[in-house]
Amino acid sequence: MKKLSPFTFLSTLAAALLTPCLLSAQDTTNLPSLGEIIKLDPALDALIEPGTKIEVLASGFDWTEGPVWVPEKKHPRGGYLLFSDIPRNKVVRWDEGVGTKTFLKPSGYTGPGKYGGEPGCNGLLLDSKGCLVSCEHGDRRLSVLTKNGGKRTLVDNYEGKRLNSPNDACYHPNGDLYFTDPPYGLPKRYDDPRRELDFCGVYRLGKDGKTTLLTKELTRPNGIAFSPDHKTLYVAQSDPEAAIWKSFPVKEDGTLGEGKVFYDATQAVEEKLPGLPDGLKVDQEGNLWATGPGGVYIFTPKGKLLGRISTGERTANCAWGNDGSTLYITADMYLLRIKTKTRGAGWTKKVRRQTKTQTKD
Repeated sequence: MKKLSPFTFLSTLAAALLTPCLLSAQDTTNLPSLGEIIKLDPALDALIEPGTKIEVLASGFDWTEGPVWVPEKKHPRGGYLLFSDIPRNKVVRWDEGVGTKTFLKPSGYTGPGKYGGEPGCNGLLLDSKGCLVSCEHGDRRLSVLTKNGGKRTLVDNYEGKRLNSPNDACYHPNGDLYFTDPPYGLPKRYDDPRRELDFCGVYRLGKDGKTTLLTKELTRPNGIAFSPDHKTLYVAQSDPEAAIWKSFPVKEDGTLGEGKVFYDATQAVEEKLPGLPDGLKVDQEGNLWATGPGGVYIFTPKGKLLGRISTGERTANCAWGNDGSTLYITADMYLLRIKTKTRGAGWTKKVRRQTKTQTKD
């Protein structure tokens, strides 16, 4: 039996008691909270108001990942959140004032029988038409959910060899899709006999359908995001021996220049803080909000650590929502959120474009 820390035990017990009311007619005016904000630099006050709580929106999941806000003009709250529960092979929808319900199942593995412990989809994002794009573990592909309900494969191989298990992705404004491909979704992970590639790559899927290997230098590439000007690509590495984030200059042809270590959190792993570098997002000023050991790290564009949203849990990913100033966080069994004083990079333009597209459809 897994031994729980006192904090985890109490928070889990509270979540178990609270879950029924969170899943029906949810009252979001007085939500439970967990964790704390750890301020390492006074500049953090410009991004998060001192005393802001980390709110628990829902719990009781196996392993939450890949949150994405879906703006919807006719929705009473302006949209809703989708996120993955990977072991349960489903995508969950959360609506303000309502709670959670299953949105899509199966989400990442559609074959017969069982497929390891993490068969579902991982990272989620929207394309320029507002359609849901999924990084699927079990089916080892990136797919798009069409407006008529069917899925279409975007990419499932590199030079004829099947991908490992696509993890996370982000779009360049020109329509190119950048994604990471570690082995975490395979039943035996790196040592799985199903592997056809002997490396874990970072790729670009071009508008022409061509897949380009950008780098294979990262042992476990994971979260991925662009800077606001799209001249820098950030990639997380979920390797406990080298728990780092790297930054790569993006060349004019879309390929990457020489990468450099943006921040090294290996010591935090050695200090037994829960989790590894995982999903990440960027705000309008270029600050990184990156999940890692102990919660969500907040960095300046130059790599200075301002503080951490300490959840006390293994924290997987995050995404901007509402008007772009709310950060939704997936952490182990929880869906969390925190109000910020900034907005996600390109958020205003994104909401305007997607709501306009959905109205046309």
